[in-house]
Amino acid sequence: MNQKGDLVINGFGASGGGQFHLVTINGFGTVNNDVDCTEFECNGFGTVTGNVKSDKTKVNGKAKFKGNIEGKVLSIEGTAKIDQNLYVENLNVSGTAAVGGKVKCEEIKIKGHLKVGEDCEAEIFKAESQFVIGGLLNADQIEINLYGESKAKEIGGQTITVKHKGSLFGQLLKPLFQTQLETELIEGDKIVLENTTAKVVRGNQITIGPNCRIDVVEYTGEAFIDKKALVGDSRKI
Repeated sequence: MNQKGDLVINGFGASGGGQFHLVTINGFGTVNNDVDCTEFECNGFGTVTGNVKSDKTKVNGKAKFKGNIEGKVLSIEGTAKIDQNLYVENLNVSGTAAVGGKVKCEEIKIKGHLKVGEDCEAEIFKAESQFVIGGLLNADQIEINLYGESKAKEIGGQTITVKHKGSLFGQLLKPLFQTQLETELIEGDKIVLENTTAKVVRGNQITIGPNCRIDVVEYTGEAFIDKKALVGDSRKI
């Protein structure tokens, strides 16, 4: 039975890739090539030039991954930059994360900042933060509590809820700190929106709340439009 060893980098160091049980970067460390491990943890400044496959990945410091990340759990409390794609079961971001390619997860929870270059797909997407998604945000359940400006090219799901949860800090800086979700299209079954700007909102049960600016609302069931919302056209289809 082969026993996988650990890779620990303290201070300044570099290592090749390979198969490990635990990979820990505490200082300024670089891992060249792909890494396959049970746990990956970056507490310092780390760089991986290849792909990372790990059951549990945690970034407390600042990490750059030049390939893909694949695994069960990714927790980012520091800063992480992933040049390619991200495929994990659970993604938790309380720090800052940037993904150049696609994101595919079962559950995504954001309390920090997430930027995705392409599509972002999950079964559950919960955000109490800011995010920018260059492609489609697609999830069965989408819950967004806005604390600043967020963007997605398109949004699709079964249940989509966007609420404004502004803080006192945000209210004091209201002229500079815009709390708004911007997207071209929102499509789902049950949709409840606040502080949202969109060209088209299409669904079955739709509620357009205050501070929304929607060009066209298309619904098959019922639609409610708040007096503090601006809607260009609303029609049953």
